[in-house]
Amino acid sequence: MGRFGATEIILIVVVVLLLFGGKKIPELMKGLGSGIKEFKDATKDNSGATSNPNKNNTDSKSE
Repeated sequence: MGRFGATEIILIVVVVLLLFGGKKIPELMKGLGSGIKEFKDATKDNSGATSNPNKNNTDSKSE
């Protein structure tokens, strides 16, 4: 029931083309791609900051 067949995919593509037009779709995909890239970069940068959350706490306790 959750699977998409070829007919459903073609119907979705036709509806998207009718709504946005052929010239607007590459711009939308470019924006989507850059948004995903920024999200990945942000999560990568954030994961390094939170990998050792107790590092500063252990230094202050040893003094």
